[in-house]
Amino acid sequence: MPGKERPLDTATLSAFAAYLLILFAIGFFAWRRTSDISDYVLGGRTLGPAVTALSAGASDMSGWLLLGLPGAIYLSGLREGWIVVGLLLGAWANWRLVAGPLRHACDAADDALTLPELLTRIIGHGTNHHTLRLLRLTATALILFFFTFYVAAGLVAGARLFESTLELDYLTALAIGTGIIVAYTMAGGFLAVSWTDFFQGCLMLLALVAVPLLLIGGTEEAGEIAAGHLDPFAGVTPLALLSLLAWGLGYFGQPHILARFMAIRSEAELPRARHIGMSWMLITTVAAVAVGLGGSAVFGSAVGGSGLADPETVFIELTQLLFHPLIAGIVLAAILAAVMSTIDSQLLVASTCLAEDLYKPWVRPGASSSELVMAGRLAVAAVAVLAFILALDPDSRILTLVSHAWAGLGASFGPVLLLALHWPRLTAAGALAGMVTGGATVVVWSSLSGGLFDLYELLPAFLLAGAVAIMVSLSRDASAA
Repeated sequence: MPGKERPLDTATLSAFAAYLLILFAIGFFAWRRTSDISDYVLGGRTLGPAVTALSAGASDMSGWLLLGLPGAIYLSGLREGWIVVGLLLGAWANWRLVAGPLRHACDAADDALTLPELLTRIIGHGTNHHTLRLLRLTATALILFFFTFYVAAGLVAGARLFESTLELDYLTALAIGTGIIVAYTMAGGFLAVSWTDFFQGCLMLLALVAVPLLLIGGTEEAGEIAAGHLDPFAGVTPLALLSLLAWGLGYFGQPHILARFMAIRSEAELPRARHIGMSWMLITTVAAVAVGLGGSAVFGSAVGGSGLADPETVFIELTQLLFHPLIAGIVLAAILAAVMSTIDSQLLVASTCLAEDLYKPWVRPGASSSELVMAGRLAVAAVAVLAFILALDPDSRILTLVSHAWAGLGASFGPVLLLALHWPRLTAAGALAGMVTGGATVVVWSSLSGGLFDLYELLPAFLLAGAVAIMVSLSRDASAA
């Protein structure tokens, strides 16, 4: 019966333990390779195309790819698949419009290590020093605000997975999950995060592809997929379609994804990384959709009131139905990998912003590289502790903010970064106004409902932020003339 509790199998536990040992081994080797702040923040800019591509994809998709997307397709059918179209288009545009110019800008901007630092150096020529400091401080504050909630929600998801699979109480599961992530992130920094995300991306790919292939091979419990599930336009209003497609705009402003572009060895390797990354994304998202449809055939349609009690467990239920416990343990590890691959990336970006954009310029301007590495490691622990406290209540309103965090980062940084890379007339005042407008619009729009306010807040916030940045920049140009 779907949803029925199963005893924890020794083989499943062994696979789970092996996965965690691999993470710690990667963290140890990355620690041996980390000697200065450039290594800790961006891995010394030594990432190859494959690691760049898969670590960007894994840190992007998170548990949504293995839990959220299959659950949405299982519950509502292909009409939920429009978000995949939007994300694929957005990711491709991000590789084409941002990756190359951003990596080139890093070389031209005296090896800037963080997004706030890079933005101030790109648009800071001839700008008042106080305006630049305010721009960098505002960018850092926005990253810390949105990423703290992101990390907290990821910790909740990871704790629930530990809780359900290892039969632990929630607090113990939360402490274990937090401890694992903090340990290898503090030790190895960006290299540990990128290498583990590469490994986790491979694991996610194998797990997602295996389930649909076995379902195609046939299972006695499979039935027919409801006709409505196969119609991508069933019940989709123009506003809903626009909202789903608009998710792709968020890619332009996600610092944990942009960090991969900044860390690749050379701009010349980006085309190969793009091909690998987009291939991975296409295969995994199509496989996740197939898992959701397959689940509706095996367990019945949840729309009719039957089927799984929790649609987001469809991937787990299919795994336990189709695989030997040892393989099921590997797949459960893949789900944990999906959750952890986003948490570690966001935790590292938030902590490096604390070290590079707050501690270095405001507290210790003359800090040595080794001191900044230590500050970064301590910042990892600080952000993790705050996120841990916020995650203590698994039913808190934090989880409702996660859907807005993607929009908040996308609208705050996306338009400004695109303009900074492709429009030389952008001023620091324009960038500052655009970032504040984007973040504020997301907060206000998401609190309203009905009519036009049912539109996903990222789209109006993105457009308004870009318009404000352009208008303020042009007005400053006119006043200067």
